[in-house]
Order: sequence, then C-alpha cells, then structure tokens
Amino acid sequence: MKRRTFITIAAALLLMGATSCNNTNKQNPEATAPVVPEGGLKVAYIDTDTLLAKYQYAIDLEKQLADYTEQQRRYGQQQVETFQKDYNNYLQNGSTMTLTQQQAKEAELKQRAEKMQTLEQELMAKIAEKQSAETAKIMNAIYAYVREYNAANQQFDMILTKQATLYINPAMDITNEIVDGLNEEYKNLKK
Repeated sequence: MKRRTFITIAAALLLMGATSCNNTNKQNPEATAPVVPEGGLKVAYIDTDTLLAKYQYAIDLEKQLADYTEQQRRYGQQQVETFQKDYNNYLQNGSTMTLTQQQAKEAELKQRAEKMQTLEQELMAKIAEKQSAETAKIMNAIYAYVREYNAANQQFDMILTKQATLYINPAMDITNEIVDGLNEEYKNLKK
C-alpha cells in the first residue's frame, strides 16, 4: 500500500512535468506554431511505473521512508500507551492524593489528552513532508539524468511518460536504458 502510494505520487509528479510542457498561448490565437524540424520530431517515452520499480535509489528511499513511517508510528503508539498507563494509575491511586494533587494531576492529564489528539496529525504531517522531500529527490535525479542522457545520446525533441499518452509505439521506449543509466550512476555515488 505504501509502495503504491509512493509510486503514484512519483508518477503524478512526472506526469505533471510532462504535461506542463503542453501549455499553449491561449491569449494570442495568432501565435505561430512551433517549427517541426526536418525529418519530423524525435520522440521517446519512459514508463515511470517500471522506472520507479527498478531504480535502486527509489527503492532505497522507499525503504527509508517505510522505516521512518514505522518509527513515527511506534513513537505515537508509545506516547498513547504511556498516557493510558498514567491515566489508569491516576484512576487507581487518585483517592490517596490530596484535593490539590488530584486537581493538578487532572489538569496535567487533560492537557496530555489534548496533545494526544494532535499528535497523530503532527506525525502524519511529518511523514507527508518527508515523503514529499524524498519524492523530490527522486524526481530531481531522474530529470537530471534524462537531460544528460538526451544531451549525450539521441537528442530527442520530446521524452514523454508512457502514462501521459493513450498509445505510443513500443519501439520508442527508452525506459530500460534510463533505468540502467540511473542505477549505474547511483551505484557510483554510493561508493
């Protein structure tokens, strides 16, 4: 489930990047159309689902995010258990306290109960922030590599995501080349 969410977010970001290049000048209908180079456009595509499933950096960051999420979940659970233990202890031993001590303990427990209500939201926000940062790292690495790849190799006019098209000729798929290059680059960075 977490992997699917992570991949969906990453794919959505790639899709947004691909479609953002499709903006046309709607305010000036007389604007000239871009000139198509002689011999037509050179187009390729990348299957982002496959890319993210095989890109080791994405796999490693996803694992780190899963570990971080589990750590935050355990922290939240620990806080709830500690509060529950203190509350039950108060219920059992509250009668031995003075009225002033009881009032102080009740005020403390009330304040902690309110904090427990916001704790889950805070933890979820931290997880979402971390996920967003990790997704940005992956997308930046992919975009940078695709630009380098294009400059050094085929010089495509367009590199699309498969998900942004209804049909695309499988011969235009450069996914495996990109995955291999990204994994090689990542392997060299890890050394």
